[in-house]
Amino acid sequence: MSKQTNRKLVVGISSRALFNLEKENQIFEDMGLKEYKKYQLEHENEELEKGPGFPLIEALLKMDEKLDDFDVEVMIISRNDPQTGLRVFNSIEYYGLNITRAAFTGGEPATQYLKAYNIDLFLSRSRDDVQDAINMGFAAGLLYDHQNDSYDYQIDQIRIAFDGDSVIFSDEAEKVYQEQGLCEFHRSEKEKENIPLQEGPFCQVLKKLSLIKEQETREQQYIRIAIVTARSCPAHKRPIITLRKWNALVDEIFYMGGLTKKEVLKQFNPHIFFDDQDKHLREASEYVPSVWVPYCNKKQ
Repeated sequence: MSKQTNRKLVVGISSRALFNLEKENQIFEDMGLKEYKKYQLEHENEELEKGPGFPLIEALLKMDEKLDDFDVEVMIISRNDPQTGLRVFNSIEYYGLNITRAAFTGGEPATQYLKAYNIDLFLSRSRDDVQDAINMGFAAGLLYDHQNDSYDYQIDQIRIAFDGDSVIFSDEAEKVYQEQGLCEFHRSEKEKENIPLQEGPFCQVLKKLSLIKEQETREQQYIRIAIVTARSCPAHKRPIITLRKWNALVDEIFYMGGLTKKEVLKQFNPHIFFDDQDKHLREASEYVPSVWVPYCNKKQ
């Protein structure tokens, strides 16, 4: 069966998110661009270590090999110049990643090319680039440091965990909680329990992942999706009604009701976890790769 071009997920990732370039970045910060370029050229044939986004990218590319009616493409979106970018491609070849496209912008903002490459999801280690991408209407996230030596992931099934409000869903309900408190939030959500929430920045990503899940069988589950939300009863119904309207397929949902998310995430063991709250991400990033999702024009 041939793949349809409209059934495609395009992930753009920065070189510093895919590979561990913290040492090299520190050289750039401390000694400037000239020394950074010199170091990269001198170490051009040394493979880079895996970065926080590597587990997800490796698993996505592995999954793409198995899909008949959907495409997954990964490309590098980097502020490196073509010369220093060669080390990135050498490392891609070393790890056997099927990444053939890249944009090396030579220090210019990388986000200006997201539309040109039809990017659905952009992952970076640059807070400014991520905020710019969100403001432009792209699903984007900032990868936190993740150096858990005991973290072990599988590549035969992708596991992705999302927060709900301000990530999958809009921030409309979150605003009620922030401005009027928990009691009013619960009252409002109970009153609107049959009214679907508006789309958040990662809604379209979830919908595309759901197209992949439609191909699954009992014997073959390509991807497992969980929502880990601070909501609890009586604010539990509206997310389900919303997902049902979107035809979005989710395998698990955890209503934490104020409890820490890290233990659930540790057990679920996702390749990546998306949330908009720093307090949740700092705890989770001790165990699993974690991504901060800013809301449009929201500063943290």
